[in-house]
Amino acid sequence: MAQDEAVIGCTGELLIGTRGPAGPGEILVRVRGGSETFLAWSQEPLPTGATVLVIESRGCREVDVIAWGDPLDALRGAAEDAG
Repeated sequence: MAQDEAVIGCTGELLIGTRGPAGPGEILVRVRGGSETFLAWSQEPLPTGATVLVIESRGCREVDVIAWGDPLDALRGAAEDAG
């Protein structure tokens, strides 16, 4: 199956948590000017509501994801602490 390259590098929210190798969850991703859902696979289980980064497309509306935290959040916290 052909990969969906447009979704690689996008972030999204898990609508259904992943179960690691035991099974996929479901992710909502903003892509192509709208929102789309995909089956989401991860190496370790991730909870519903987690923000994730799409790292690979498996084709057929399936993607591989990892947990994602905005790196700018750490900078915002450091600036507030500096006062």
